[in-house]
Amino acid sequence: MKRTELKALVMMVVATVYALTASAQIPQGYYDALKGKKGAELKTAVHNIIKEATVLSYGKGKAATWWGFYLTDNDNGYVIDRYSPEKVEFGAWGESCSSMNIEHSFPKSWWGGEQRQAYKDLYNLMPSDAKANSTKSNYGMGVVTKATYDNGVIKVGTGNSGKKLWQPYPEWQGDFARAYLYMATCYQDYKWVKEGLNSLETGDYPTLQKWASDLYIKWAKQDPVSDLEAKRNNIVYSIQGNRNPFIDFPNLMEYIWGDSISYEFDPATTVVTKQVVPENSMMCIYLASYKSTDGGCTIETTLHPKEGAEVWERTSSFGWKGTGAIKEGSNKYATKYAAESSMVTPEIDLSGYKEATVSFSHAVNYAQKPSEKLSVEVRCEGKTTKLEGFTWPTGDSWSFVDSGDIDLSAWAGKKINIVFHYTSTTSEAPTWEVRDIALTGVKGSAATAIGSVAEGTQGTFDPAQPYTMYDLSGRVVTGDAQHGVYVVKQGKNIFKVMR
Repeated sequence: MKRTELKALVMMVVATVYALTASAQIPQGYYDALKGKKGAELKTAVHNIIKEATVLSYGKGKAATWWGFYLTDNDNGYVIDRYSPEKVEFGAWGESCSSMNIEHSFPKSWWGGEQRQAYKDLYNLMPSDAKANSTKSNYGMGVVTKATYDNGVIKVGTGNSGKKLWQPYPEWQGDFARAYLYMATCYQDYKWVKEGLNSLETGDYPTLQKWASDLYIKWAKQDPVSDLEAKRNNIVYSIQGNRNPFIDFPNLMEYIWGDSISYEFDPATTVVTKQVVPENSMMCIYLASYKSTDGGCTIETTLHPKEGAEVWERTSSFGWKGTGAIKEGSNKYATKYAAESSMVTPEIDLSGYKEATVSFSHAVNYAQKPSEKLSVEVRCEGKTTKLEGFTWPTGDSWSFVDSGDIDLSAWAGKKINIVFHYTSTTSEAPTWEVRDIALTGVKGSAATAIGSVAEGTQGTFDPAQPYTMYDLSGRVVTGDAQHGVYVVKQGKNIFKVMR
């Protein structure tokens, strides 16, 4: 339905969508290679499954650490801080929070501090109060018998050995224990140095000093996997593509370091943590930094600028770049050609989601009005729909701008592709660069569940802003609507409208 066709009579803001429970499962076959393994062989088999992750950039911004924390460590708008009792509110998505640091729970100095994968791994990174982070320093995790710092969530001091240690309080001890078991397995091929040698030994097995593995197993048993920890595991998996198996299998640690190292492990018959993602959990569905990867995208060209020339190419400097202008020979200026080509994401599955949002960073130059030659579209079930209402660059600069969040909830529950459609003429051939893209969704059923319409607080519907329209049976209306009464969801408000 075209927004200009909607003449809405706002009746009332109404009730929230009914809640359902959505589950997230361990991918079929993900752990098959562990069957029949034990001890050192089992640890290496786990390492081979989880060792490669698509980690975020370190720091703030789109597709960076603080962007990830917004998904993984968010409690109704407040940061979940496992190091301090201080309550800090999240700001804009992707921005860092004042008085907080990105904390490497498994200190980076233990492998020399290089910005390798472990440096950016969300299973090792947590938002932390800056003072607690500084006080914890790069000490090992253990039992503190004489504390010099205690904020009610962690304490820092010395243990029976006289070595400096930090210790989480009981409600987080299992979480950190499983994180350390993960790190000692995922990065078992690292060389450990300095303070790290108090907890670790270099080598594939056992990697952990015996006192450390014994303590972490004890803490993991005393503080079992919580729903919060299981949820975080699933969200990090949705971002990085690897899982923490010590969360998925609470007794896996026993088969590697504990009382079951003489027994073969079988992922099909062992105890598995309940894989539940609560209703309204926000997940990462598709994420790509096109400077480092093609994101699985394909190119569909209707009109080449000239024989043998492509419109779209990916570069490590700018990401995907589309242009119909080609520099030829010794000519100072590029020649403009008529061209038409699309860069298309792989199929993105929105099954199990009731809401979805996409945003991306892009730059446009040599365009009088970018939206006249360029468009972003959704392809679904053979139909292509042009997206509106997002931020375009001015068209005369190489500066990247953020599109802002674009509502895709009209396609929730379906499979889609995002299409970046480029056209040029012999008089105007823009250059379009697309760098980072993030598509997130809110878990829940999108089939018919908009809930009942009832009177509520008066509100104002704006047809110029993104919205999702439903018929009175609760089904999404994506095409031109007939005259009648409909339900429209815009942001957090739901309206009954008439056209």
